[in-house]
Amino acid sequence: MRPVFSLHYAAILVLLSLPQAETRGAEPLRFVTKDTLAPQDDKLPDAQACLDGLLWQLAPFEVTCEERERPRGRNLVRFPSPVATDDERNDLVALDWYVARDAAGEPLTAPAVLVIHESGSDMTVGRMFAYCLHLKGIHAFMIHLPHYGERRTKQSDRDRAARLVPMVRQAVADVRRAYDAIAVLPHVASQRISIQGTSLGGFVASTAASLDGCFNEVFILLAGGDLHDVIANGQKDSAKIRDRLNAAGYTGQGLKDLLWQIEPTRLTHRLVPAKTWLYSAKDDQVVPLKNAELLAKSASLDPEHHLLFAANHYTGIIFFPAVLEHIVQRVDP
Repeated sequence: MRPVFSLHYAAILVLLSLPQAETRGAEPLRFVTKDTLAPQDDKLPDAQACLDGLLWQLAPFEVTCEERERPRGRNLVRFPSPVATDDERNDLVALDWYVARDAAGEPLTAPAVLVIHESGSDMTVGRMFAYCLHLKGIHAFMIHLPHYGERRTKQSDRDRAARLVPMVRQAVADVRRAYDAIAVLPHVASQRISIQGTSLGGFVASTAASLDGCFNEVFILLAGGDLHDVIANGQKDSAKIRDRLNAAGYTGQGLKDLLWQIEPTRLTHRLVPAKTWLYSAKDDQVVPLKNAELLAKSASLDPEHHLLFAANHYTGIIFFPAVLEHIVQRVDP
């Protein structure tokens, strides 16, 4: 892939990094839907055990959609998490809906992409994907992962190491339920809902998409397999997580056992190779290329479905336009 980052995208990145004042619109619209999760049993005992640990009791649930006049007409979609914790605010999932519109400003009937953000608290890359996808005529929904954004509370920074596994499990469930929440909304082509995740979001997306194959296309950016190896040996963001887990007493086999509970490659053989795409940086020091290749192998991806670029985990932003265009071509050819 070739870097084609322009001043246009740089301006968008700066804009999305600024504090955003909000102006609420009318009373929220309300919809009732239900979980459609329908995973097939897995012939591999370990995969089935992992799958069983991620499932929840299916139920009907309410989805609300609140129009916001500012910023940029973005809507806020809320629904209850299927996984309850001790934090009510965290358990109300939030989606920023960047509505696809025609030249007259009217909503389009169009496919959708569920965007899973990175680990940064500002969720800037996730917002950038969502914002740019809607400019391309695709409805984009950026989920706020547990303890991020609208779901963040005073409890969010407490016992972060101990919360890692429950947080990821809740995130996976929230992402799968988000598919059903998006499908019930007006103007969404409900049979054409795809998923995109970056870094932390890529790990979550690869697992959530492996549950029952509901997503039309799967786009995984800067993620990989063998989470223990990534955390134990990776640099930068991975090292920060390692230090936090070590300080909480998770070292050696204990660390390995902890991370195995949320290891993506226990399930990624369930992905559909023909509709799964992995984007990796050759010089990534956070999620090394060998770990990306492990994920690609576990998902049986053909070489043309594993796209590489000459960058590291952070400089890869210059390839954002190329990745964006590739996603658009697949989602709305």
